[in-house]
Amino acid sequence: MSEPLPRAVVLLSGGLDSATTLAQARADGMECLALSVRYGQRHAHEIECAKQVARAVGAAAHRIIDLDLSSFGGSSLFPGEPVPSATGSSRDEIPSTYVPARNTVFLSLALAWAEAAEAAAIYLGVNALDYSGYPDCRPEYLRAFQRMADLATRRGVEGNPIEIRAPLLHLTKAQIIARGRELGVDYALTTSCYDPGSDGRACGRCDACRIRERGFAELGLADPARERTCR
Repeated sequence: MSEPLPRAVVLLSGGLDSATTLAQARADGMECLALSVRYGQRHAHEIECAKQVARAVGAAAHRIIDLDLSSFGGSSLFPGEPVPSATGSSRDEIPSTYVPARNTVFLSLALAWAEAAEAAAIYLGVNALDYSGYPDCRPEYLRAFQRMADLATRRGVEGNPIEIRAPLLHLTKAQIIARGRELGVDYALTTSCYDPGSDGRACGRCDACRIRERGFAELGLADPARERTCR
């Protein structure tokens, strides 16, 4: 009788990066527990995409948590604030699309599930190149969270810590797409847009759209999501 696969909780937004991360976790031989958060974002359409990605990639389970961070405000990703067009801002600037403490909240939820499910790892699709303005996407932040997780969990203090893994951290968008294609990711199921239309179609103007477009263009590819949207 074969040994059961080690488990991993994978944060799944429905975007390109998180879909690739889920596929990578599967390729690493993990039984994947996908976790999505409906946090009051205007682009909640991404949750529908997350459902499709979880099914397509083969997550063993997919949970969606409602946790309304929009009541605090502080980000243009919440309704009522305009989403800026792509600006090409400096690496030292934190864009208005930053959501205060979002990755800390999400990782904390993932840590709770990971410990309860006896998972060995948490995977998340943060990237320090394309989104370097976000303070919670930096390597030093992940190292700090790992240290906290080691101190704050039973597994950590008993010497069997849950590992925080960010396999896309140092990849360009083109490299992420190339890796996902090797893993069989269907990017037509994903969305990246911060301000999609009512039908889920991307605006083509925001930073997320421009970065995604550039990644496909660098590989000489058309973005399949332009032809099909999650419904």
